[in-house]
Amino acid sequence: MSGVPEPHSGWTFLTNHARVLATIADEPSSRIRDIAAHCRLTERAVQRIIGDLEAAGYLSHTREGRSNTYRIEPSNPLRHPAEAGLTVASLLTVLARHDKQRADDGQRTGSGQRADASQ
Repeated sequence: MSGVPEPHSGWTFLTNHARVLATIADEPSSRIRDIAAHCRLTERAVQRIIGDLEAAGYLSHTREGRSNTYRIEPSNPLRHPAEAGLTVASLLTVLARHDKQRADDGQRTGSGQRADASQ
């Protein structure tokens, strides 16, 4: 066993809303098409999620020509009672650390190769 869990259907650790928000945090001027591809969602699903996030006050956008630039409200609290006191900024900080760790691992093992979990 390589130490990497096999993919399972039915549930994931992050919601699609968290994935979309993290993708926008990484690139605020991302196109819906690019967000959808990155998150492996349909464009329609991303549009719906962005609508949810805007309606709840977590996200806003400004129109710049034919593009949107998104702004995240980092001080808004997370919605679940178990995360009472945690903000959007704290979630994005954890996800950014994870992305940085993945990038660092990729540089150590060579581009496109996975690190061997047994080392």
